[in-house]
Amino acid sequence: MTQPPPPPPNQPPQQPGFGPPQPPLPPAPQPGYGYPGRPPAPQPGYGYPQQPQPAQPQQPGYGYPAQPAAANPYAQQPGYGYPGGPAAPAPAPAGGRNNAALFIIVAAVVVIALIVGGGIWYSKSSSGGGKKDDTTNSGTGGKGGGGGSEEVPADPASRVLFQVPLPTADDTTVTAGSWLTDKVYAKTGVARIVGYDPDSGAELWTVPLPGPVCYATGHVSTDGRTAVVFQPKMPPKGSSAGCTQVAAIDLNAGRRLWTRTVKSGDVPVNFNDVTVAQQTVAVGGTSGGAAFDLASGKVRWQPKPTDTCYDAGYGGGPKLVAVRRCGSGDTAQLHIQTIDPVSGKVISEYEMTSGIPYASVVSTDPLVVAADVNDSAGDGSGFSDVFSVDNTTGKLRTRISTPGSAYAARCDGIYQVEKCQGVVVGNGRLYLATEEHDGGGGLARTNEIVAFDLATGKQTGQRADAGDNYTITPLRMDGPNVIAYKNPPYDKGAQVVSIDGGSFKETKLLENPATAEVRAVETALSPTTAEVLYARGHLYLSAVYAHAAGSSLSAKEYLVTAFGAGG
Repeated sequence: MTQPPPPPPNQPPQQPGFGPPQPPLPPAPQPGYGYPGRPPAPQPGYGYPQQPQPAQPQQPGYGYPAQPAAANPYAQQPGYGYPGGPAAPAPAPAGGRNNAALFIIVAAVVVIALIVGGGIWYSKSSSGGGKKDDTTNSGTGGKGGGGGSEEVPADPASRVLFQVPLPTADDTTVTAGSWLTDKVYAKTGVARIVGYDPDSGAELWTVPLPGPVCYATGHVSTDGRTAVVFQPKMPPKGSSAGCTQVAAIDLNAGRRLWTRTVKSGDVPVNFNDVTVAQQTVAVGGTSGGAAFDLASGKVRWQPKPTDTCYDAGYGGGPKLVAVRRCGSGDTAQLHIQTIDPVSGKVISEYEMTSGIPYASVVSTDPLVVAADVNDSAGDGSGFSDVFSVDNTTGKLRTRISTPGSAYAARCDGIYQVEKCQGVVVGNGRLYLATEEHDGGGGLARTNEIVAFDLATGKQTGQRADAGDNYTITPLRMDGPNVIAYKNPPYDKGAQVVSIDGGSFKETKLLENPATAEVRAVETALSPTTAEVLYARGHLYLSAVYAHAAGSSLSAKEYLVTAFGAGG
């Protein structure tokens, strides 16, 4: 299986991911978005008979007010052991970043300008002069009413716009990464990134890579630029060539702007995390982190040899947040730092209680962090508690208990700091999907999205019901509104809805055809196993893995399926 390389020997063993158990594999960082190992087999659509669920009387009911959050952080919890790990925490630097080892930044600039299908997409705006453009999640929409930008179509019924067949590979290979700009829908393939016309699917450009993508950020700068980490060559079957290459991609122009590697001595450093914040690309991992200018690839900061802590990963977008790890075992401590994207200077810092070994950044502005405290989620979700932190002072605003038996959010804080699903932040609130539970009667199953106030930690009473045999997942914010995806019953098509941030009224933006072919795609490419983007009446479902021919039970598999409203 083609996958990123294992962590250094002094790092903890890989924790179980969310999803079905996988065959034993050599320990390795998780490849891209999605599950470890091969993707799980498609499951029956919602609405089929389900096994009775065990009662959880000790947990708060779905949509009911939660218990008040405690005023102070948790007392010390036992953590995962880190034999041979870093020494005791060191003070945060007053200036630029510090990390675990002295790295030598090696510039290997590769600029590619391919003219494919009649021309290059050129960016409308420039990033020159160090301008700190806002960075947004891929998939923001056009102008509309109701406080958000997404327009309500006259007819939400959709049709299939185009489909891209799933490429085959010698081994299971990561295809993580999908982005949408005003000009192009771009998707990672096997050792390449391809730009497609958002409506027709016609190939506009191809950016070839020497090896498979390992990790991709969902953040895109306002001038259409993003970043990926990839392998330097195609690895032999069942191995990895290392996730050592960092590159910036101009999505509108269809070219690789630059490529960089980082070395510790003579050894290339493996990264398992990448993000974009304003005009900075930041990469992190168990050997530490580094940052580059998005436009030029110029080094913004690099590790220093005197540090005993390391930046495990970063959250990007409007602000840059580092998850910094100091110490080992039960004394390990995470420092959640808001940092200046250009200098790396620490602006504010929140020290999590010792013994919480991993954390995920749900949002950088406002700052919201999730963690599985004392492995209490019980479901491998990495999500048992949420910490709302003041970006300016670094002080904890509130802590929210989100037990895994009640809530369906999942994060991979072990390797990819920003990889969370089923939770979004906006309007000073945390919007969270609940776990499935019994619906209106019979064998019906359903769930909701509920809201928590980030200042008080209490539920607001707002609740968006999926409806019988649907399950609802928040995708992103659209101004004050929440864009959500509804996975359907076996005899219906999926829906995309906009949830009003005030009234919580649901407005249907798109509904897919209720055909067997479409349902097969929706089952294989659900929000829990695939990448889902919605904007301007377009829905894109895309796979995060390719595999060897004949290794799937499905007759037809797709890398991308695009739907458009007004069918």
